[in-house]
Amino acid sequence: MTTAPCSLTATEAVDAIASGRLTSVELVKSCLAQIAATDGAIKAWAYLDTDAALAQAAECDRLRKGGMATGPLHGVPVGLKDIIDTHDMPTTRGTPIFAGRQPEADARIVEKLREAGAVIMGKTVTTELAFVHANETRNPHNTDHSPGGSSSGSAAAVAASHVPLAIGTQTNGSVIRPASFCGVFGFKPTRGVISRDGLLQTSVSLDQVGCFGRSLADVALLTDVIAGYDQRDAESLARPTPRMLPGASAQAPVTPNFAWFDLPFYGRLADDARAGLDYVLEALGPHVTRMTAADALSNLVAVQARIHEYEICQHQAAVIDAHWDQLSDTLKPVLTRGREISRDEYEDALAVKLSAQAFFADFFTEFDAILAPAAAGEAPLFGQGTGDPIFCTLWTLAGLPCITVPVLVGDTGLPIGVQLIGPIERDDRLLRTAHWFQNSLAGTAKTEGV
Repeated sequence: MTTAPCSLTATEAVDAIASGRLTSVELVKSCLAQIAATDGAIKAWAYLDTDAALAQAAECDRLRKGGMATGPLHGVPVGLKDIIDTHDMPTTRGTPIFAGRQPEADARIVEKLREAGAVIMGKTVTTELAFVHANETRNPHNTDHSPGGSSSGSAAAVAASHVPLAIGTQTNGSVIRPASFCGVFGFKPTRGVISRDGLLQTSVSLDQVGCFGRSLADVALLTDVIAGYDQRDAESLARPTPRMLPGASAQAPVTPNFAWFDLPFYGRLADDARAGLDYVLEALGPHVTRMTAADALSNLVAVQARIHEYEICQHQAAVIDAHWDQLSDTLKPVLTRGREISRDEYEDALAVKLSAQAFFADFFTEFDAILAPAAAGEAPLFGQGTGDPIFCTLWTLAGLPCITVPVLVGDTGLPIGVQLIGPIERDDRLLRTAHWFQNSLAGTAKTEGV
């Protein structure tokens, strides 16, 4: 192959392996070589077992050559955020508190990945307890900058061609924002589409699983593999889920209608991000309806914070009490604030969350997607946090499907994504709209990556 195997998208790799043009061992070796060459600077991996990855790949090749059944990700490497349990790898949750922690069983999504033939490469770095305190990962486009968080290593590993696919989670903006900073596709489907069994729980009401890939088809394929009902997750949807890959490859029957909310906190946008988004809005022209958001929408930011902070203090109370001195000075004030939230305040916030879900259920009768920033602009400098998640907060609270499309470039050459948000449980329609969106902007003067 003229292209290094590690640079292939997941769908390209699947086709190459199925046709015999590439073996899984060749692909995994290429990915491992890329990791060896670049991860000293990027630090995307919390755990990597080279021998185990090659053994998995060799078994995939043996099965294919023997004419055995193969799955939709047969022989393709995948990285897992280090809050996802695996029976054969440690899961340390971004903190020395859990150093050496070895789960006894796989998370449900890991079971699904193994069944689909994926090669589990290892664990990608996350922020401390998947919350606010950054770890050591750097942005592959410029290592002086952050990759975002909390799914830091997952986004960076895909952007650096370490793996074609990776899994992260989002409780506020932890998939969409790092995907924007790292210039990859990030997809968070409807809350309940993917099981959270076997994952660190920080907020039972808000935690959601998402995917990173280098194409729209990649994140759709990975989501199809790990989606599905799981009775062990109380939020899991006990009904068929949308088929993502057909949606991502479908042509929109008519030109989609987009909505843009002029929210007060959009003043936090950097100048280059604002200019790029203005260009996108102009390019879409009459297909975008701009509207001033009601104050109630802006107030949802505080509602999300109240739920998240209250619930992490409840779910992780034993860890917090036993290991307070080992927690970062970044996290401690958040936990202190969370412990001051009353039960009544928390329940009021949950009621507002339900109202937000009802509002958006009605809203999408007239629109195919909401257009929004994925992040405030280019990735911040390393050491200055993981970026502002506020541009994701409303949609995550409501459990809506969201995708980052990497279409803009900032003033210093770093990527900036555009976020599309769709109706709940119409993820396939959102991906179809995203397909139309990236095709409509392809080749225009001020966009890149479509």
